[in-house]
Amino acid sequence: MQNLDSELLRTFLAVAHTGSVTDGAAKIHRSQSATSIQIKRLEEILGQPVFERHGRGVVLTEVGRTLVPVAQDVTARLDTVLRDLKDVRIEGKLRLGIPDDHGRARLTRIIADFARQHPAVELDVTCAISAGFPEALHKKDLDLAIYEVSAPGAGEEVLAEDPTCWVCARDHDFSGVDVLPVALFDVSCWWRDAAIKSLEDSGKSYRIAYSSQSVSGVVAAVEAGIAIGVLGRSSLHAGLKVVNQAYNLALTPTSKLVMASADLNDSKPRATMKSTIRAAFLDQSS
Repeated sequence: MQNLDSELLRTFLAVAHTGSVTDGAAKIHRSQSATSIQIKRLEEILGQPVFERHGRGVVLTEVGRTLVPVAQDVTARLDTVLRDLKDVRIEGKLRLGIPDDHGRARLTRIIADFARQHPAVELDVTCAISAGFPEALHKKDLDLAIYEVSAPGAGEEVLAEDPTCWVCARDHDFSGVDVLPVALFDVSCWWRDAAIKSLEDSGKSYRIAYSSQSVSGVVAAVEAGIAIGVLGRSSLHAGLKVVNQAYNLALTPTSKLVMASADLNDSKPRATMKSTIRAAFLDQSS
């Protein structure tokens, strides 16, 4: 009977996370050909493909999606056993910034799990409006941060994507008004800029009826029927409706949740936290 080797599982996870055999090979410091051979070997053992070729990259098949959490569990257990047997403890301090709205519940769980597994790491967590996180990283006020952008830049690793759209309370209709009431963020950020650009590109007259520092504040204003607002589709529920087409509003960009570091040389706490966050978001996407 053939067995699954942990190295095959690690190679599989690297390719699954990066969405590319080439990038996956670089992540585990193997050649592309060696990585391809390992993926082929894994698929031969399973008798089914784990990836489908898609453009320049790969996407998980149904079998691949089923295998992801198993592979993560197996490799994590092996790493834990090795760490415990070698009595290697991760120590140090990590200053982490997480957004106060998008994915906060999931990120809080990730941090709690990390703290239980690595009690010797001192965590300093800032939960706030994430618009200021890039500057905080630049000034070295944070070691690691998660925040939203419309287009990722150098060093920003995409964790999740969320298309944005104009929304309105389901029982309200502003299509006939001359001046649209809108709810916007009251800080300078790409969400606010994208909303204003959409309105101006559409030639719409508008007034800012409500301002908020958070997504939850904009949601509250829209739900109350005070205004329309730009939200991620993950924030939609039965009481809201998308009105881009009905109001002839220009499209808004997809929000990308990214992770970035203060510098390229990761400390052990930062590298471990990044791996923990990646694994959690990859598991969620599967």
